[in-house]
Amino acid sequence: MIFIDGVGIGKEDYTYNPFFKYQFKTFLKHFNEIPSLKNSIIKNKNAIIFPTDPLLGVEGLPLSGTGQTSIFCGVNASKIIGKHFGPYPYSTLLPIIKEKNIFKYYLNKGEDVSFANAYPKIFFEYIKSGKKRLSVTSLSCLLSGMKLKNVTDVRNGKALTAEIDNSRWNEKLEYNLPVIKPETAARRLLRICNENKFTLYEFFLTDHIGHGRIKDEFDKVMDLLDNFLLTILNEFDYKNNTLLVCSDHGNLEDISIKTHTMNPAFTLSAGKNAFAIADNIKHLYDIKGTITKLCK
Repeated sequence: MIFIDGVGIGKEDYTYNPFFKYQFKTFLKHFNEIPSLKNSIIKNKNAIIFPTDPLLGVEGLPLSGTGQTSIFCGVNASKIIGKHFGPYPYSTLLPIIKEKNIFKYYLNKGEDVSFANAYPKIFFEYIKSGKKRLSVTSLSCLLSGMKLKNVTDVRNGKALTAEIDNSRWNEKLEYNLPVIKPETAARRLLRICNENKFTLYEFFLTDHIGHGRIKDEFDKVMDLLDNFLLTILNEFDYKNNTLLVCSDHGNLEDISIKTHTMNPAFTLSAGKNAFAIADNIKHLYDIKGTITKLCK
């Protein structure tokens, strides 16, 4: 699974929808078109792009804390607490995350799982300080007893940084990591996936640039993500494996505003059972159950 924060299916707009503005190669080369509200379901022989409901029957703009809890735990988190909440999960959702997260499901079955993201030293210092404002994914790992990956795992090719190419760790955190190509990062992730029953990688810069709308960052992030996903789809083992790319809410697809959107969340399934997966996922809370049922 590749989780991409803040990506919806939006209007066919070459000014305000970056996927049209940048002519996103991943879509054009594998599906011959870019998904939009007018054409939100597109497919090829191995994969399908489709919309997923992030509103969950609750008023207001969807937010990451409830959206991601719904995805990774298979519950309607927004309904449970009566509102959308984020960016971190609402406190009453923590017991649900602990008991129902997708990592724990596979661990309880004795399966090998991996959260492919690595965290820098400053993050582990943050945890040790007793602060607990953590994402749903990092909480899911920690509450399931999984060890989070670090810079050593990145250097050894066993993990990826959250920005794909390591550059931000060097620029913002004063690391001295080799800056890798997105194609190299994609092949690393595919290798990690082949070693586990379930692997997750998350990319959050899509939501970041959707809010911030910094032009230089747009150019770099869109190019990184495009070449990363393109390589994944070019080299994926469609016969033996299943890929799900999903998001928690819209944002990036409409940069005319700085907030999240009411658009459907972007979802892509490929490989084994790809079309059955698409048929079974209508809302964010359908994702975990569908994966665990069809990807055995």
